[in-house]
Amino acid sequence: MDLDVDRRALAAVAAGGAIGALARYAISTAWPGTPWATWLINVTGCFALGVTYTLVKGRIARAFLGTGVLGGYTTFSTASVDTLHAGLPYLAATLLGALLAVWAGSALATLLGSRR
Repeated sequence: MDLDVDRRALAAVAAGGAIGALARYAISTAWPGTPWATWLINVTGCFALGVTYTLVKGRIARAFLGTGVLGGYTTFSTASVDTLHAGLPYLAATLLGALLAVWAGSALATLLGSRR
């Protein structure tokens, strides 16, 4: 079976994912036992995604930063489990925080990009 795989993009995603997962681990161990560490990780990750996908145009750079680093950093599967324990207010805070963060990141990046 011949798969047409871009090995550079694959390597970028893998390297970025390792970096993002390590950053997520560091934050979650610094603030253990609370779902708000997951919330902080996901909201800051969404902000960074808004910035990244607004400013970064290169395919490999987007693969590394967006899919790799921020894909490894954010953890919406853990947020789902945290919602079971923390309830609907946590779910609402996660959804609202994530959407506002993507918008704010993109808006800030657009503003900064227009000043260049």
